[in-house]
Amino acid sequence: MFSKEILGLIAGTFTTIAFVPQVYKTWKTKSAKDVSMHMFILFGAGVVLWIIYGLYNKILSVALTNIAILILASIQIFLKIKYDSNQRKS
Repeated sequence: MFSKEILGLIAGTFTTIAFVPQVYKTWKTKSAKDVSMHMFILFGAGVVLWIIYGLYNKILSVALTNIAILILASIQIFLKIKYDSNQRKS
């Protein structure tokens, strides 16, 4: 039987994978000029709340996939800070 948890994990996997091309492009081009820091900070705050929600309600798919998304969003924020400061020095 196909469970709700499996459906949640599949959905979470797709939304997590959706971040990979942006992080890879930023890392590869060493440019984050078109990335909105405000959007990623607000998004990260929302993801933290989804993690808390998932843990509180014992919904593994929500907690795990949002932890993965938070890691990718944090990498993107780090790259934004790193590459924006490098461009100012040039």
